Amino acid sequence: MSMPEPTAFTPLATLALGLRERRWSSRELTRYFLDRIARHDGALGSFITVTEARALAQADAADRRLAAGAATPLTGIPIAHKDLFCT
Repeated sequence: MSMPEPTAFTPLATLALGLRERRWSSRELTRYFLDRIARHDGALGSFITVTEARALAQADAADRRLAAGAATPLTGIPIAHKDLFCT
């Protein structure tokens, strides 16, 4: 069975499996979602702050942990925080 390409509607468990099986990297997932934000947020206004460089740096760190076998189940999954958190 072939793993589908990740999308905004891919279940979290499938994204995590794809990371563990190295079908995609955390950087690739993060880039996908950052690009999606860039395409749609002008109309939606969902994000106050997008920290692209930080997100990609954290994705690279997650990829290193995954490669080293030091990952937890959600390592490498991009996350967006609601605006009620202080940043």
